[in-house]
Amino acid sequence: MIQVSRGHVGDTVGVEYVSRVPRPPLDGLIDDLYYLEGAPPYARLTLPASPAAFLIVNLGAPFRVRAGADIETAEYADGCVVTTPTRAFEFGYPLRTRSVGVHFKPWGLAPFLPMPAAELRDRPTTVEQVWGRPATAELRDRLATAEGPHEMLTLLEEELMRRLGHAAGLGLVRHTSRIIAATSGAVAIDDLRLSVGVSSTHLAQRFKEVIGVTPKRFARTYRFAATVLSIKPAEPIDWADLAGGAGYFDQAHFGHEFRAFTGLTPTRYVEVRRRFLREHPGHVLDGWPLPTD
Repeated sequence: MIQVSRGHVGDTVGVEYVSRVPRPPLDGLIDDLYYLEGAPPYARLTLPASPAAFLIVNLGAPFRVRAGADIETAEYADGCVVTTPTRAFEFGYPLRTRSVGVHFKPWGLAPFLPMPAAELRDRPTTVEQVWGRPATAELRDRLATAEGPHEMLTLLEEELMRRLGHAAGLGLVRHTSRIIAATSGAVAIDDLRLSVGVSSTHLAQRFKEVIGVTPKRFARTYRFAATVLSIKPAEPIDWADLAGGAGYFDQAHFGHEFRAFTGLTPTRYVEVRRRFLREHPGHVLDGWPLPTD
C-alpha cells in the first residue's frame, strides 16, 4: 500500500512524530498509528486525493479543513474522520498542533464506522459525530493525561480494539483492492469483477460501503497517487514519458488528472514540492502534504 513518511520516530524543526504498526488484527486494517506535536511547516497544507482513509484525535487548538475549493472551511476541535478523498483537502493549523491519529488501509476504516463510508465521501466529519460526544471526550482526556507518545498510541490501539466491528463485504473489497494496488490501478474493473465472480453492481456497492468510492474511482486514485509518488522533484522530469509509463492516454489526460486530484498543474506541483524540500529538508511530513499556494 502507498505510504508516506510513516513507520518511524522523527524530530524535525520542532516537530515530534512517532508512529508504529498496531498489533493483529488491527494491522490488517491500519498502516500505522501516529503521534504528532509541534509547529507545522506551513500554516496551511494541501493534502491531495489519495487511496486511504484517516482519523485524527485532536489534543491541541482546533484546526480547520476545507474539503475542496467549492466547500466552506470548517473548524475541528475534537478531531476528524476522513474516508478515501477524491479531491484535495486544505488543512489550516494553529501555531502548534498536537494530535494522535490513524492511517487506515483503504478498507480499514469501515469496521469502525456506524454508517457506510460513502456517506462521508469528501465530507470530513468530527470524531464526536462518529463515536459520540461522551466517548470521544473520555478518550481525549485519557490521551491528554498519558505519559508520553508511546502510552498514547497504546491507549488509542486499545480503543480501536474495543470498537472493532463487522463490515459486510470487507473480505471482497480487501482482496480486490490488493489486486488494484498490485497493478498500480491499471487493472480493468470488468476483469476484476469476473475474477471474483460477482456482478459489477455488487462490487461497486460493496466498495462504496467499505471504502466510500467505486472500484473504478479507487483504481483511478491509486494510479494517480502511485505515479505522483514516483516523481523525484529534485531531478529533471519527462512528463510525457511519466504519463505514458503510468498508462495515461496522453499528457493532456495526465494534466487533467493532476488538476482534479491536487488543484495544481504538474509543473506547479513540482515547484511546490521543491519549495518544501528547500525550506524544510528531511521533514517528516514531506512527501504528500504540500504548502498551500
